[in-house]
Amino acid sequence: MLRHLLKRFLLTLPALWLVLTLVFLMIHIVPGDPVEQMLGEGAAPGAAAQLRHSLGLDQPLGLQYGHYLLGLFRGDLGQSFKFQAPVRQIIFERYPATLQLAFLALLVCAAIAIPAGVLAAHRRGQTPDRLIGVFTLFGLAIPNFALGPLLILLFSIEIGLLPVSGRNGLGSYVLPAATLGAALAAILTRMVRGAMLEELSADYIRTARAKGLSTTAVLFRHGLRNALIPIITILGLQFGTLLAGTIVTETIFSWPGIGRLTVQAISARDYPLLQGCILVISLSYVLVNLLTDAIYSVVDPRVRIS
Repeated sequence: MLRHLLKRFLLTLPALWLVLTLVFLMIHIVPGDPVEQMLGEGAAPGAAAQLRHSLGLDQPLGLQYGHYLLGLFRGDLGQSFKFQAPVRQIIFERYPATLQLAFLALLVCAAIAIPAGVLAAHRRGQTPDRLIGVFTLFGLAIPNFALGPLLILLFSIEIGLLPVSGRNGLGSYVLPAATLGAALAAILTRMVRGAMLEELSADYIRTARAKGLSTTAVLFRHGLRNALIPIITILGLQFGTLLAGTIVTETIFSWPGIGRLTVQAISARDYPLLQGCILVISLSYVLVNLLTDAIYSVVDPRVRIS
């Protein structure tokens, strides 16, 4: 299995290289000058030229790209223009906050979606199924940039129960995690419902019911267990989406994570920092998918990774 996962990882390296190359070219082609961002528009021409030379921005684009790739091979992500610190250090300081938020949002998503999906499949066509269908519709229709401010207005400003922004204490995790997890819970609920409907019509479920097993045992011990493969697939993909999708949510709640750091890097035209953030997000997505493949054989013995 380890050999298979290593082979899968090596196959993703060209995709990572393509992503980094596209990001490198796009941020250099888009109009804007990081030197003007750092010195201001009224800076002396001599000072601007000197700073541009010290940052290596006066070199040809191909040479800058070669220096960047060489730095990656050495594990050096460069120096941030905005923060005047190593990019690797800045990302390591911010990345744990994003991971914590993503994990919590995934737990919120799973805690809502799995019981709701099982109940909807069990009560197919009945009132619980219709109510859960309405919930999933609202979850899919309301984007994060609308749901986040609504939750702030309700729970922070009107009720005063939770903090508006920042990362201070457990209460500050609630609103960002709920904002991230709501839309994903709606998607996962529908996936769980569909997978469970397919399993509940199988012969082994009829046999389990004929043996007199309780409804809970039939649904969770037999039906859900055999429906876990597509559910785990969606959870793995959603976790990767959470890491990339925290950009909007972290900006709304002033969350000190890598998503907000990416926005700051874009605003400041901080090439090394933006490239480092994209690299970490891409690597995280790849590693989550590899972990999902490994979990398959653990959850379902019928699956074997050769």
